[in-house]
Formats: sequence, C-alpha cells, structure tokens
Amino acid sequence: MSRRVVITGLGTVNPLGNNVPQFWENIKQGKCGISKIEKFDASDIGIHVAGQVQNYDALECGKLEKKELRNMQLYTQYAISAACEAIKDSGTDFKDISPYEVGVLIGVGIGGIEFIEQQYSKMLDKGASKISPFFVPMMIGNMAAGEVAIKLGFKGDNYCTTTACASGTHAIGEAFRKIKDGYLTAAVCGGSESAVTKFVLGGFATMHALTKSEDPMDASRPFDKNRDGFVLGEGAGMLVLEEYEHAKARGAEIYAELAGYGASGDGYHITSPDPEGEAAAHAMAYSIKEAGLEPSDITYINAHGTSTGLNDKYETKAVKKALGDAANSVKINSTKSMIGHLLGAAGGVEAVVTALSVKNDFIHQTINYKTPDEECDLDYCTQSGVETPVKAALSNSLGFGGHNATICMKKITD
Repeated sequence: MSRRVVITGLGTVNPLGNNVPQFWENIKQGKCGISKIEKFDASDIGIHVAGQVQNYDALECGKLEKKELRNMQLYTQYAISAACEAIKDSGTDFKDISPYEVGVLIGVGIGGIEFIEQQYSKMLDKGASKISPFFVPMMIGNMAAGEVAIKLGFKGDNYCTTTACASGTHAIGEAFRKIKDGYLTAAVCGGSESAVTKFVLGGFATMHALTKSEDPMDASRPFDKNRDGFVLGEGAGMLVLEEYEHAKARGAEIYAELAGYGASGDGYHITSPDPEGEAAAHAMAYSIKEAGLEPSDITYINAHGTSTGLNDKYETKAVKKALGDAANSVKINSTKSMIGHLLGAAGGVEAVVTALSVKNDFIHQTINYKTPDEECDLDYCTQSGVETPVKAALSNSLGFGGHNATICMKKITD
C-alpha cells in the first residue's frame, strides 16, 4: 500500500512568533528574532545572544491549566502549544476515525535539561531525598509526544526521535512513512526544544560552536564568509500530516503534499559533517526520487544553514552533488539567520516555513549576509525575499553524529 500524504495544519512557537500568522508575517518582512540573553548572565563564557521565545503564555497558547504547568517542562509546553494550533488549523479533531489511526511523533534533541540542572543543584545542596518525584517524567525527551497525545486524545504510533539537530525532520519523515504505508491516517509531528540554559551554552561554547557576537542583529550569518558559529534558539514547530483522500473528502485546506523523505548517516565524525557531503546528498536525492521528481523540479531548499564554518560549505557541496547542474538555479535560504538554531525543534519550524513557502510562492531572505564566501557560491536569497512559483522544495536537517534528514514537499495536484 502506498498513499499520498498532505499537510493540513501548522503550528509554532519560536523567537519570531507564538503562532503561525505572526511568525510568517515576520519572516516575510525579514525580521530578526535573536536578542540579548535575558534568563541569566552568560558573559563569563563569552556568549551574549540567543533565539529566545518572547511573551509566551502557556495558559493561552497551549490551553493548559496552572496545575498542569507545575509538572511540565517548557519544551513540552511549547510542543503542546504548537500541536494545538496545528490541529485547530487543520479544521478537524479527527473524531471521525479511530484514535489509533492518529499518531504523535515529536523530535527532541535534549529534552528537559533545565530541570536536570535545577534538580542536580538541589541534590548537591540538600541531598537526593529532595529530588522531585516528577524528575524523571519531566526531564525525559519523549514526554512532549506523550503529553501531546494525552492532550489531544490520539492513541496511534507515539514516540520521540532523538537525532540531535535532525530530530524534528526525522519525526516528520517517520510520520510520513506511517501514513504512506497505511499504518496511520493522520499524525501530529515536528520538533520541540527549550535548551537556552547556561549549562548548554557553556558546553557548546567550549567546543567553539557558538558565535561570540554581541550584536543580536548580526550574530547569525549563514553562508557569510565571516560567520563564526551558530546562535542557540528555542521553540517548537508542528505539522498535521494526513492521508490525501481523507483530507480531500472533508474539504481540508492543503498547504502542500509531503511527497518524499530521505535519511542517511555520514559514518564520519561525531560533530563534523562529512567534507564531501556524500550522505547528505544521498538524503536529498532519495527524497526527490521518492517524490517522483527530478533535481530540476526543485525550486527551493530550506537549508540547515547553521552559520558555522564547516556546515555551510559542506552543505553547499552536498546540494551540488544532489542536484547537479540544477544547483545553480535553485533558491536556498536559512531560517536560522532569523531565529537561531533550535536544535531538535529546528526541523519542525523549518518545515512550517517550507510548507508556507510552497503554499504562498514566497521564499524568505537569508538575513545578515554581507561578505561572499568562495566556498559557498549558490543563490542564498541574501538581498530580499523572493516571490516566485514554488513547484517543489526540500528542507534539510543535519545533526551531530552524522544524522541527515531531508523532506520534499510539492504543490498539491489532484
């Protein structure tokens, strides 16, 4: 059995907006959501900026109650908020089908790290007997998927993908497979993360992965020759995927068809991408092939585009390998230039952007680009957003450990 899969709902919480309309409007305007770190002082580790969610109200955005919040980490709250928005946007609660036909697959890279930090400090200060009885369920990364399913009443496949920065895209790809192969009729999927803590920043800083820029408006510079590291961000991005005939029968608004998914592993290094880009290119090429397309059909790529020295040039090389001559005409951008790197949530939020780009025929700008890099020589949409028909698009995610994931979306056709 092989069925078509479409995107019928979107939801997000991220540094540029706590809902999709707000986020998309800011994206179109080329705004930057990166700001000075507010939660704590990180100057002693030389890190000054982050992509922080602003003015978030879980009671409003996630339809949560105060008693629920006491035992729920922020990454889970973000996931519920984005999932509830996506379900509302889809126009159905799927009560017309069995709850076992609707799955929840959510990627999380780190999970409840802030709670781990808090409880570890409490143990050192007051002893292990003072650790919260909710410590384990609040810190484990799979709880976002579990809590979303509890909130929405879905009982189909329910699990968490944890593949570092590829987690969100892997979750979407696996949900796509479940629907395409007939195991599910629909799924809520994406990624969530809330890891803007001093502990996490310190860890990335000591490996020289983060920018030391003090200017939020110029810190994330994907593909720019002077890029010097990524900006850590937080948030969530969720999609409702649905079997095409079910969506069509109920008259659903469709953003795009999710038509292909490629996954691979570099088998090279724990942090550095493969310099040749072979496996990342394989993931892209496979997703294009599964979608029934040719490289020349791809209008746009939402790149992983982290603003690190290695990722941007190796991803550029991978795009060239996957698309061949078509790489010279494809439009590429990096949403991370605006919101930073959301780790496990990155693929979810970037999939929301990609779906909106296909639906609205608009490709946003990669902001903060000033100095060309001879090793990054493709069209990264650095001058402005581009209004152009988007026939098909890819969204790339590349994670520590060599995890690669690409999804391919295309305009819906009957």
